[in-house]
Amino acid sequence: MRRLSARGSGSARTRGGSLTRNLVLLATVVATVAVLLAGFAAWRTARSNAEAQYRERLTRQAAVLSVAPSLSTLLLDQAQRLTGATGVRVAVVSPDGRVAGPSGGAVTPADRDALLAGEDVSTTAVLDGARVLVEGRPAHDGAVVLTQPFTEVDAAADRIRSGLALPLIAGLVGAALAGTLLARRIARPLVDAAAVAHRLADGERGLHCTVHGPAEAREVARALNTLGTALEQSEGRQRAFLTSVSHEIRTPLTALHGYAEALADGVVEPGRQEEVGRILLAETERLGRFVTDLLELARLDADDFHITREPTDLDALVEETARAWAQRVRRQELHLRVEHPGTPVTAVTDAFRIRQLLDGLLANAVRHTPPGAPVVLALRRADTGRVELQVRDGGPGLTEDDVRIAFRPGALRDRYAATRPTGTGLGLAIAHRLAERLGATLTLRGHGPEGGAHFTVTLPGEN
Repeated sequence: MRRLSARGSGSARTRGGSLTRNLVLLATVVATVAVLLAGFAAWRTARSNAEAQYRERLTRQAAVLSVAPSLSTLLLDQAQRLTGATGVRVAVVSPDGRVAGPSGGAVTPADRDALLAGEDVSTTAVLDGARVLVEGRPAHDGAVVLTQPFTEVDAAADRIRSGLALPLIAGLVGAALAGTLLARRIARPLVDAAAVAHRLADGERGLHCTVHGPAEAREVARALNTLGTALEQSEGRQRAFLTSVSHEIRTPLTALHGYAEALADGVVEPGRQEEVGRILLAETERLGRFVTDLLELARLDADDFHITREPTDLDALVEETARAWAQRVRRQELHLRVEHPGTPVTAVTDAFRIRQLLDGLLANAVRHTPPGAPVVLALRRADTGRVELQVRDGGPGLTEDDVRIAFRPGALRDRYAATRPTGTGLGLAIAHRLAERLGATLTLRGHGPEGGAHFTVTLPGEN
């Protein structure tokens, strides 16, 4: 089998490319939204994170200075000389409640009382017209309060935000690349499948779609492979059937042409004209039967095939069919046996089409049953409330392999043309399709009670 890669037909590539672009666009949009949401969240939290960092730093410094509150101003000045001005100011709360120091204006009476009561203070306030962070820690002889302007916090938040741009852009590009790779991975097997489908539609056979990609794409590929195999087998059967049909038509046509030419040339002896006439009639009838069967098989697949369903007494229909076939069966030296209840058995169906179905099955049975053997037409009620019509014969029967192909047009005729009497090869195919159109089922057993084939037509009962 030929394998088809992603280099399919032009239309398949166009469709596959469009799908790829759509998937890439979708992945990029999703990634962009995700990055923007992440960036927005990081932007919103940058200030709170900066504030938390500065509070933690003030807390540590206040804890250190609370060891010696009276020296806190001196120590803080020395630290800022060493590290640079940070905007941090200090206030000292004495045990008697007096507040002294540059940040004293940020200490409220409530904060002072809390510190003297041994509680930590963490709040915000306004100092010299600017908002500041306030962190206070109690000491053994008072408390220490540190403040820092919010301008430092804002500057730190800006620095954090400016650092977000590069990671966000990198994340967006990475997500777009990942989306592109994912889109190609998803789309490629679908492109392969589309290319195979287009080539199948163009009449190519023997193609195989590589099964790969996600589970759904693998399922599509397997379905296409199954479809391709089924199409190849079906068309093979059609070619074989057409070959059989052409042979079947050519044989009587050759005979007709030969004898007609002999008559036209006057080379047929006067004493043989009656014999030649009978041969021409027989070949004409044979050709007519074959054409009629072909037309009937075609009509069964038409949407306008007419079915008239009405309550039908199948017992009476079986008796009528048996009377019609009695003479032909006797002429073939066969024994026709009829098995039926003798009381009305009603089903809602098309009586004419049921008779047509029984005639086809009986014709098949009479053709294959040797002289002296039985042909059985039976009617019985099944345990399920359904009704069964049976046609059985005492012929050679069929193998299990025969049963599997029996309803294919011409299948058994091609298999047994040299060893058994055969008809057009279409009778069983017509019977099977007719049963389907009637809402019935036609089943076959290779060997019935009489030794030959056993056909059963199952119909719904009246109820």
